[in-house]
Amino acid sequence: MAPLVRIGTRRSKLALTQSGMMQRAIGRALGVADADLPEAVPLVEIVTTGDRVQDRRLMEIGGKALFTKEIEEALAEGRVDVAVHSMKDVPADQPDGLCIAAVPPREDPRDAFVSETFASFADLPVGARLGTASLRRQAQALALRPDLTIEMLRGNVDTRLRKLAEGEFDAILLAVSGLNRLGFEDVIRERLSLDAFVPAPGQGALALQTRMEDTDAAWVAALNDPMTAVAVAAERGAMTALEGSCRTAMGAHAEIADGHLRLTTEMLAPDGSARWRRSGEIGDVTAADAMDQARALGLRLGAEVHAMAGDQRVEP
Repeated sequence: MAPLVRIGTRRSKLALTQSGMMQRAIGRALGVADADLPEAVPLVEIVTTGDRVQDRRLMEIGGKALFTKEIEEALAEGRVDVAVHSMKDVPADQPDGLCIAAVPPREDPRDAFVSETFASFADLPVGARLGTASLRRQAQALALRPDLTIEMLRGNVDTRLRKLAEGEFDAILLAVSGLNRLGFEDVIRERLSLDAFVPAPGQGALALQTRMEDTDAAWVAALNDPMTAVAVAAERGAMTALEGSCRTAMGAHAEIADGHLRLTTEMLAPDGSARWRRSGEIGDVTAADAMDQARALGLRLGAEVHAMAGDQRVEP
């Protein structure tokens, strides 16, 4: 059987789990039997620079685009037909000829507190070692607890959990969504509040990236969740305005209730000593121009935060 849709994916366990979910969903949309999926909708594993270099923060080696660059090259060159990314890893600007064609339903967007010893973030003792590679999580943690010692933690989920178990850290922060998808819910000691730890833009969501000419493919509409897509559009608008990257401690989260979308976005000083936040909403998420409205809201609120905060980027 000739492949119908080739999926480009990273090789990490989480990436393969997420891409496997999309493989099955695309197969259902195309009427492919599960037994035929490996041939009809194959996973093409691609090692990215972000996967190869694990001993430094992303901002030191070129930013979060290093998790997408090689996969995007394969997509542009026609070696794969769709790329599955964690939305929070996708830079604000799309390469020429590529676009985010579909955004599937979102997982839990919250951050997870994980510890072998302590039941909650508040229970950490003075000077506790908290592991994270995220500048956002670092700043938010220090805003609440300036006494903590933040230590760099990179690697896949298994690696991070192993380092915690070996005693390198008193606690670590991870995305709830990744732990849920991997079946690791039991390690979560606390799901951190969306107010204290405003998530990264798009956290918990996936991005299905295609070539521009493939956006009308039969399976694309079947996998897109309009409410997740409009929420992510708002968050990524804020990210664009705040020049959001791994060099900027910023968060953005949109919630939809009663047909309204409410977006909160913030920027923090990297040491947590200050945080600037704005919120706003749009009225009808089912309107024909809801995506444009949501993105415009994000751009406006992000610009307002940026005007208050100034340049808070960390240089590598």
